Amino acid sequence: QVQLVESGGGLVQPGESLRLSCEASGTIFHVTFMAWYRQVPGKQRELVASVTAGGTTNYADSVKGRFTISRDSAKNSVYLEMNSLKPEDTAVYICSERVQSQIGAMAYDYLGRGTQVTVSS
Repeated sequence: QVQLVESGGGLVQPGESLRLSCEASGTIFHVTFMAWYRQVPGKQRELVASVTAGGTTNYADSVKGRFTISRDSAKNSVYLEMNSLKPEDTAVYICSERVQSQIGAMAYDYLGRGTQVTVSS
């Protein structure tokens, strides 16, 4: 079994920054794809940013130039640096990791429970 735990959310003013962290624990052989999603009540979950095992990153248009995703494969962790935050960035941010639990096994996607980010003056 694999568990993901996010941290770093909070209440900030527009223009400020936050850094989110997500660490996976459990039976882990290899983590390939890592990503951050965000969820607003009544709206579809949105892919914010992703990073492959090779380091290729991808961002939603709404966060390009403001957010940076990074990973520490040795710690099975993924991070999201968020700068110049806007009220429309307010959401629950959820991390995801694609985990292979043992060599030769299939990889599965796991999600954390999320951390609330609120941007308000």
